[in-house]
Amino acid sequence: MALASEEGVLASETPRLAQSKYSKRVPLKTIFSSNDGGLGFLGERVVIGGWVKSAKEKVKDINPEKVVATRPTPTPKTTPTDVTCVEILQSRIPLFRSIFKAFGGGHHSLREKLDLGHVKPVPTIAYLQVNDGSSVRNLQVVLDSSVAPLSQFTPTGTAILVEGVLRLPTIPGKHDIELTVEKVLHVGTVDHAKYPLAKTRIPLDSLRSYSHLRPRTTTVASVTRIRSSLSQATHAFSQNHGFLYVHMPVITGIDYKGSSEKFQVTTLLNKQDLREEPNEMVDTRPINLEVVKGSIKEKSNRIEELKRSESNKEALILALQDLQKTNELASQLEAREKTNPDIWLMPKKNSSKDFFPQQMYLNVSGQLHLESYACALGNVYSFGPTFQAEKSHSSKHLAESWMVEVEMAFADMEDAMNCAEDYLKFLCQWILEHCSDDMNFVSKRIDKTIVERLQSLASSSFERITYGEAMVVLSQVTDKTFQVKIEWGVVLTDEHESYLAEEIYKRPVIIYNYPKELKPFFVRVNDDGKTASTMDVVVPKAGTLIRGSQKEERFDKLSTRFKESNLSREQYEWYFDLRRHGTVKHSGFSLEFDRMVLFATGLNDIRDVAAFPRTCGSASH
Repeated sequence: MALASEEGVLASETPRLAQSKYSKRVPLKTIFSSNDGGLGFLGERVVIGGWVKSAKEKVKDINPEKVVATRPTPTPKTTPTDVTCVEILQSRIPLFRSIFKAFGGGHHSLREKLDLGHVKPVPTIAYLQVNDGSSVRNLQVVLDSSVAPLSQFTPTGTAILVEGVLRLPTIPGKHDIELTVEKVLHVGTVDHAKYPLAKTRIPLDSLRSYSHLRPRTTTVASVTRIRSSLSQATHAFSQNHGFLYVHMPVITGIDYKGSSEKFQVTTLLNKQDLREEPNEMVDTRPINLEVVKGSIKEKSNRIEELKRSESNKEALILALQDLQKTNELASQLEAREKTNPDIWLMPKKNSSKDFFPQQMYLNVSGQLHLESYACALGNVYSFGPTFQAEKSHSSKHLAESWMVEVEMAFADMEDAMNCAEDYLKFLCQWILEHCSDDMNFVSKRIDKTIVERLQSLASSSFERITYGEAMVVLSQVTDKTFQVKIEWGVVLTDEHESYLAEEIYKRPVIIYNYPKELKPFFVRVNDDGKTASTMDVVVPKAGTLIRGSQKEERFDKLSTRFKESNLSREQYEWYFDLRRHGTVKHSGFSLEFDRMVLFATGLNDIRDVAAFPRTCGSASH
């Protein structure tokens, strides 16, 4: 009784590996996540499933005494044919047979020399490197030919589900633990000749043609786990700070950027119902010449006022430069219309039978919709796909990308900058703490400095400069010539931003208070009348990851700015209601999530961090 009791205590102290609740197998991450690398689970019987990454097949060591004892006695009438060791290996291992044939040794039939009644098949063992996607580490699975035919299991990509016992490695090497298979529960075979991932170290650009299979590669699997962890970190940060998660529409009738490069939504495409209204045309130009001429008149009046006051020479100079650019734009539009007056006229479509009563688009951003919830619930965020029909082939642009958007009521621009900085630091620290194995792999295979960069961003303070200060700093650079000339009113390019973050300040930079002409109508105009309360967060080696702004809460100011845009007021009346009824100052920002993954993994092309990337001219899956 005492012995039985003691055995029960020992059994209860033995660590048990928990199976996945919904697949009745043990994820490899569960084995490897222990401090001893799984050694505490030696002797455990487990079921594991995964895909073969590579395999080696070896002849099993044989006890000669057992071979003699089990060998049948030869019949006197038959003279056994002498069989060499090489020929035995040919008969059991296809690789040896192929090599032997390549050197001219395949002219004689093995059946003529092998008397299978007198020589037992040579036992072999396969050492399979198996991964189930839960960890960057592979588990060595040892399969004996007496358990199952090894030829089904050795091709790369084979799916297996096996039951066995965890043991110390039979062959010393890089593995701390291995699984000895006792039962095969499932095998998903592979056509080795046609399997595109049969080779090792396939370049990432080649893998883009196989988006449906590339998650099986170690690199893409690591990137996917890091991306998943960044998603989890986003929700953790937001929930920890009292933000509510809301879902914004994918289909919308507005475009907050006023851009024509958007995807239209219709159910009439390629149908008989898609007919043109006779003799009715629609003006589709993105900028109306009459609106530009009206703007020229307003700017001219403003210049006359400045000349009379003689109090602000800097403002006068800027106003003259602005007027000159507007005149140049008007001249370009006039020249285009004289050359081809009907260039912007398109036949009006018969939308009476379409699904929606007005033209709808895939959402470019959920910012404006998100404001409505912020002005009712306080702090909110959304996380979802956005779409841009920009015909770009940039390595940092996707037609379908994911965006984290944040909006906070009763918050100004400084509040938004503080939140954005804390959020970025939180993401970097989270990855370092929760994805150590994957980050070690990324630092070895992709970017040796990536861990150091994440640590630096998580611990450093961000530099904050105005757009005007950025212009001054860049204009003083003498050892480099920028492609775009530095002057007030120009859009800061990637080249400008990278130089500021990487060469001058050598840390993340928040650039704020851009010229109002560069920003959308809904951004709050500052008291100086020429800048808008906006910001860009620029990170070394990554560029701009976050863009944010304080929204215009004053109805009259918003109305004035809206008139300067070429947008239909009817589609935005609901947005103006937010200012008519209980308006409040509010601010927010957007994180380009795919670019954040790109930065966290050290990769160079955004198509390698999206599951099924959609770009101009490419959507094969």
